[in-house]
Amino acid sequence: MLQFTDHQLLGWIAAWFWPFCRIGGLFSTAPIFQNGVIPAPVKIALAALTAALIAGQVESPATVAIFSIDGMLMLAKQLIIGATLGLTMRLTFVAIELTGNLLGLQMGLGFAMFFDPEHSSQTPVLGSLLSYLAMLIFMVLNGHLIMIAAVVESFQTLPLTSGAALSLDWSALTLQGSTIFSIGFHLALPVLATLLITNLALGVLTRAAPQLNLFSVGFPITLMIGLIAFGIAMPYMGNLMERYMMEVLQQLGR
Repeated sequence: MLQFTDHQLLGWIAAWFWPFCRIGGLFSTAPIFQNGVIPAPVKIALAALTAALIAGQVESPATVAIFSIDGMLMLAKQLIIGATLGLTMRLTFVAIELTGNLLGLQMGLGFAMFFDPEHSSQTPVLGSLLSYLAMLIFMVLNGHLIMIAAVVESFQTLPLTSGAALSLDWSALTLQGSTIFSIGFHLALPVLATLLITNLALGVLTRAAPQLNLFSVGFPITLMIGLIAFGIAMPYMGNLMERYMMEVLQQLGR
């Protein structure tokens, strides 16, 4: 007859629970996984399954009880570590969405909004288009699998100890926030330059022919040239998105 003690049972639960907390933190902020379209029970089940698969490879602290003050601190730290890993990758997607928002505003598509279930709000069309394109590229690069592998490897670099969260490179994460604007403007620059030249040409044309109605002529011209430039730049944007994603995926270990 199989027998076990309460201490053994709590040890088995802790060996699964701490990895589950860290992986759950990753799924709450990481691209693809944090999408509002995916039901919360599915995310929890996936995190629980992943934690169960790696529980035997993770050294769990036997001195920390789950239902204690130290256990609550451990829980918060594991959630922070997992959420930080997901947030690092999420910054690239925010930069890509910023690109679409900038281009839509300059083209005159700022009013073209639709409901985005991921953010539960109205979002610009071009921003959502580039966001879905980034998700497709991310899936093709197996980014979701690389992130799961990164959080599994984090149990070696950031073991389940009371001070694990303190060893995170917070300054590097803060500096990563500045890449949102640099990546966003880098991706949008060719189309923005084209639209700037178009607006300058329309300004000269208005000065040369004051009777010309700028609002009735300029808007369709700006929109047409912006869409043409956007279509030409799309393949190059895809290559840049892939490069930025690979760079961030390689930096997850930091």
